[in-house]
Amino acid sequence: MKKVFLALALCASFSGFAQVLKVTSVEKVNTPANPMATVAAISPKGDYLLLSTSGNQGLTKFDLNTNQATKITDAAGAGFDVQVSQDGNTVVYRENSYTANHLRKVALKSINLTSGEVANLVAPTRDLQGVAVQGATALAVNKGKLSAKAIGASATKATAPVLSISNRQLMITRNGKTSVFSPNGQNFSYIWQSVSPDGKKALYFVCGVGAFVCDLDGNNVKSLGLVRAPQWYDNNTVVGMQDVDNGEFILSSKIVAVTLDGTMQTLTGDDTIAMYPYASAASGKIAFSTPAGEAYIINVAK
Repeated sequence: MKKVFLALALCASFSGFAQVLKVTSVEKVNTPANPMATVAAISPKGDYLLLSTSGNQGLTKFDLNTNQATKITDAAGAGFDVQVSQDGNTVVYRENSYTANHLRKVALKSINLTSGEVANLVAPTRDLQGVAVQGATALAVNKGKLSAKAIGASATKATAPVLSISNRQLMITRNGKTSVFSPNGQNFSYIWQSVSPDGKKALYFVCGVGAFVCDLDGNNVKSLGLVRAPQWYDNNTVVGMQDVDNGEFILSSKIVAVTLDGTMQTLTGDDTIAMYPYASAASGKIAFSTPAGEAYIINVAK
């Protein structure tokens, strides 16, 4: 892997900030040249990236140890909210299609990266609200109903609730029942929802306001600030981006880490437009993309 080490510059740049994570280096990943490429996920073990495009077209696995790129699918929509099983062997992705009346439908599929076997998890639907993977089980909320499908040799029982979006509202599904969650009220629009790794907290973004965390009963709502595309790093830390645009172009963007008590640290410098982070706490890696189609890895420690 071709590496560009920026650790010294990073330490100098961020010396005035509270430290949430110790940044040891930032590496540019030698991905295939493609100005439309974007990182769609990093495996839980941090050994490969999933690459898509800015329009979420297709998925490519990029092995961080060998630099080998392997196409997984050409499916439209596959790069949106793609999920990876805990063992890294299975990828769960969407596939968009259109009816004769130009209405979009979304199917949910999985692919075993070892065998190449593709499984149909949810038939094309107009109402796929949310998707999650817990252990070796894929969970989907479709028309308010939860379905669970094994995606590994031994499926694990899903215990954590599933968060989803319906009509811009944040929904929660537990014990097979889906209801409106929306902790900040139903006069807001919600996006970028997820449950913490320990299954105890909700993370979400209120459009025009910022990122929040709360308990799964909707109490103890805490603001994390204007942190877009928030992702869990671990149970106490969230990573996301703070971007600035002029309505047409992204002018600047940085990756930040923030603890649940609001302590924030900038992880990238001003020389890179760093967007859409994905984290692997097990490997201490945070992957991100640039508008030029580049991929980077931030190596961190706690």
